[in-house]
Amino acid sequence: MIIHSFTNDYSEGCHPSILQALTESNLIQQSGYGDDAYTLSAIRSIRNKIGDDNAEVHLISGGTLTNLLVLASILKPFESVIAAQTGHISTHETGAIEATGHKIEEVFTSDGKLTPELIKPVLNKFPEYHTVKPRVVYISNSTEIGTIYNKKELTDLSEFCKENDLILFMDGARLPSALTAASNDLTLADVAHLTDVFYIGGTKSGALLGEAVVITNDTLKKDFKYHQKQRGAMMAKGRAIGIQFDQLLKDDLIFKLAAHANTLATKIRNTVEELGYSFLTESDSNQIFPILPNKVIDKLILKYGFYIWEPVDADNSAIRMVTSWATPEDKVNLFINDLKEISKLW
Repeated sequence: MIIHSFTNDYSEGCHPSILQALTESNLIQQSGYGDDAYTLSAIRSIRNKIGDDNAEVHLISGGTLTNLLVLASILKPFESVIAAQTGHISTHETGAIEATGHKIEEVFTSDGKLTPELIKPVLNKFPEYHTVKPRVVYISNSTEIGTIYNKKELTDLSEFCKENDLILFMDGARLPSALTAASNDLTLADVAHLTDVFYIGGTKSGALLGEAVVITNDTLKKDFKYHQKQRGAMMAKGRAIGIQFDQLLKDDLIFKLAAHANTLATKIRNTVEELGYSFLTESDSNQIFPILPNKVIDKLILKYGFYIWEPVDADNSAIRMVTSWATPEDKVNLFINDLKEISKLW
């Protein structure tokens, strides 16, 4: 019997305030296609938080569609996108980007983060006109392996991209978690200033669904809505996402929920460390990757859901555990107690 699943951060529905707002606004007529009062309110909130009244904000239903739309709107047919080999567009989107005719140029990185030094070799194309032309640098914060960018890393990357005529695009499916991690020194305004386009994930941060794309580079704003409409991403009932972000942005609820998830992940992480186990990556976001004996994993998986990420050696494997905005602390305590008891056996 599974007591609780730590497999992902979207197993639950949404924060109760969203359901209440959806119910209370249900019969209030609104304009369609993102011109409703709730979407416009959410857009104002995001602009205020990043200090940019000229930023364009578009609400999209899901992360894969968001990545596809952003990249399709930016890239010419002969241009490519650079991403870490662990990047979501590289591993978990079923070739969505390649299906638009664009090559993903993967860079190996042990911590899921890109640096100027890692990107430079990809730019050395020869002969000219016979290879794809790198145009976009795609990063995730937090990354797919739980790590986060600090301000210096993102600043260095931003400056490098500007110097090399590259567009910096941040996948923010778990951005609220990254910005509330204990080691974080970035603000949402920093992210807006240092990237050309990014998004704030709602799906994994307390919404039923939805991502908020924020475009700060003026050259990327034109015609985005055409791409959005052509690919079926412009919802007639845009209010359905607008209401959710309007609620999540009030009193920084989205960040409070992310902090809850991080706190519980840290609680598990501290216990793992106390027991003498190591980690695949250093993470203080809501994704952690403990390396445990296979015998311990076999016992734990009978009661808890989690993802076996990769084998480390013949006797040990790394698992991925994810806490969410709705993870109950008592379930975390049960897991911790079971981990301690099972660990005593080996």
